[in-house]
Amino acid sequence: MATDESTATLKEMRDGYAEVVDPKSGVSGGVQDVYGEDTATEDQPVTPWSVSVASGYSLLRDPHHNKGLAFSEKERDSHYLRGLLPPTVISQELQVKKMLHNIRQYQVPLQKYMAMMDLQERNQKLFYKLLIDNVEELLPIVYTPTVGEACQKYGSIYSRPQGVFISLKDKGKVLEVLRNWPEKNIQVIVVTDGERILGLGDLGCHGMGIPVGKLSLYTALGGIRPSACLPVTIDVGTNNEKLLDDEFYIGLRQKRAIGQEYAELLHEFMTAVKQNYGERILIQFEDFANHNAFDLLEKYGTTHLVFNDDIQGTASVVLAGLISAMKFLGGSLADQRFLFLGAGEAGTGIAELIALEISKQTNMPLEETRKKIWLVDSKGLIVSSRLESLQHFKKPWAHEHEPVKELEDAVNAIKPTILIGTSGQGRTFTKEVVEAMASLNEKPIIFSLSNPTSQSECTAEEAYTWSQGRAIFASGSPFDPFEYGDNVFVPGQANNAYIFPGLGLGLIMSGAIRVHDDMLLAAAEALAGQVTQENFDKGLLYPPFKNIRKISAHIAAEVAAKAYELGLATRLPPPKDLVKYAESCMYSPAYRTYR
Repeated sequence: MATDESTATLKEMRDGYAEVVDPKSGVSGGVQDVYGEDTATEDQPVTPWSVSVASGYSLLRDPHHNKGLAFSEKERDSHYLRGLLPPTVISQELQVKKMLHNIRQYQVPLQKYMAMMDLQERNQKLFYKLLIDNVEELLPIVYTPTVGEACQKYGSIYSRPQGVFISLKDKGKVLEVLRNWPEKNIQVIVVTDGERILGLGDLGCHGMGIPVGKLSLYTALGGIRPSACLPVTIDVGTNNEKLLDDEFYIGLRQKRAIGQEYAELLHEFMTAVKQNYGERILIQFEDFANHNAFDLLEKYGTTHLVFNDDIQGTASVVLAGLISAMKFLGGSLADQRFLFLGAGEAGTGIAELIALEISKQTNMPLEETRKKIWLVDSKGLIVSSRLESLQHFKKPWAHEHEPVKELEDAVNAIKPTILIGTSGQGRTFTKEVVEAMASLNEKPIIFSLSNPTSQSECTAEEAYTWSQGRAIFASGSPFDPFEYGDNVFVPGQANNAYIFPGLGLGLIMSGAIRVHDDMLLAAAEALAGQVTQENFDKGLLYPPFKNIRKISAHIAAEVAAKAYELGLATRLPPPKDLVKYAESCMYSPAYRTYR
């Protein structure tokens, strides 16, 4: 593919037709302007390219360009749509109102999810307009908790390909498989192997719902162009007997490949991605099992632009909640004692980022700041006498203490000010545990982070009731506001969707080639900086989701600034105003006028 960034235009041959692309287009984080939308201003007409200029019936079937009843009279004439649509012409706003009304008619969340996915396949811009304008209502539908149920039933509801499936059958041909995807200018890949989907376990090939959901949020919340996003599922089999026996299962019917066979397929994938899309492609690992997640991040963190949302995204969003709690309660992170239930990807990732932030604030060595943080796993408190039997990612958290088996005893022994649950086990923050936290602290900070809602360590109602309304509470999945005494508490949601879209936009718009821990700290501080006193007075540790695009722009700006500071950015010179630049890069779902 010919490309010389110094030339004014680039002729790209694709599927037998030529497109003229402006290589200098930095809009949508620098994705090349395949459809001519970004080089035109919003009021200029654009050409609806498909394999040729889309018109007539094919235009109505093309989700990139379909506007449904919003096609104007002139467009209906020039694109051979006359008679293929009812005579009325309506606005996109009225379409949004109608779709929202239709979705609200469904009582079952999975039906709402399927209606949203169907809309995405029919009319991409309307899907994103609907999601952006109603993000607080629809986020739990397109992502957690509903996406968990969608993954469990993915074989039954699967209708159209929404991403790339790479299986063991494709070994030696992964590059060819990637080239089958119709979009060529990919900037973000979200990839899973389906082994640890949310708190639901091994869902194999059905895990594709997660990359699809995550990337729709990259677009809606972070403004990355949909055509620049690629969902990938790597199918190496499943150990879920129920799926293997399910006639509707869509994946390989075999036990999971491990060891060298697994590593070779993953390595071929990582190599093919870089070869096909270049150095600056962001690869987000999603819902891999603990051992593979840490190994992949360590192995490819120095050679690729990689990010693990379960380890790093969760850590950043939780740290942001803790920073904003400190801001309003007084005190500093260095004065706190932390106790985690759960020592997997999320738990150890959060713990490490907290230790890094305390080290940055106090200049204490990392080995010292880690001693303020204690972890409990399935065998009890992680202590130095267990060192030999521990997995490598747990070893930094093995401190001197006698063994403690139960969480309640650990709370009484360690006397934490902050309790964080990442165990994937529902109802593990019992009444006794919460009461112990409340007896030790005037304002106990309790984060119950496991997803979906059924796996949450405790509910908002339980945390507030058992602490007599004194807990500062946040959760991974949403809980409704809760009235206790004269107060109405609005539980904070430590949702990774606050962080990863803005982080991704910041990496893309700066042309970053690696992810650095300092970028995660910058993202957390930027998110905490968006929380107001008014938010905190309602019990909120995070800003309202309705402002998410503004929040993402601020996070992107701080991440990009850090990339430039660390010498990891390649888009030079840096823009003067990074926040404004981030906002200008964001994809707009407004309809365009067609020539």
